[in-house]
Amino acid sequence: MTNAATTAGAGQAGQSHLPQLFETHPRGVTLSRDAGALLEAIGAAFDCAQTCTACADACLAEPDVQAVVHCIRLNLDCADVCTTTGRVLARQTEPDLAVVRAQLQACVVACRACGAECRTHAHHQHCQVCADACRRCEQACDRLAGALAP
Repeated sequence: MTNAATTAGAGQAGQSHLPQLFETHPRGVTLSRDAGALLEAIGAAFDCAQTCTACADACLAEPDVQAVVHCIRLNLDCADVCTTTGRVLARQTEPDLAVVRAQLQACVVACRACGAECRTHAHHQHCQVCADACRRCEQACDRLAGALAP
């Protein structure tokens, strides 16, 4: 695995051990022809899940919570979908590509919806940060879908 693939797996809060684990996995990376795209999608999914959870919490602290109820719901839904996506992508043994593609598509849809809603509340800085994380995850999942092993 290249250095680019190794750094792609690093989260903003710290270094991921996933690149090292993939290097030592008996079957290696089987899910994608592009290990960097895989690591990027996993990292983006977990980062987005954490960001969406924190954004939902920040929305709950806003003075007018009623104005952001839909945003909170989408934040929590997106966080759950992103967490599941990251977990599905981390498993390399005997993947069912139809399931992986469906999960990636679900993540793209959830991130797109959450990001769009957060952009409508971009006057709250936490919503703008969340919209950016959603866009990054959406793009990473899209790229990975194109790089999945045949």
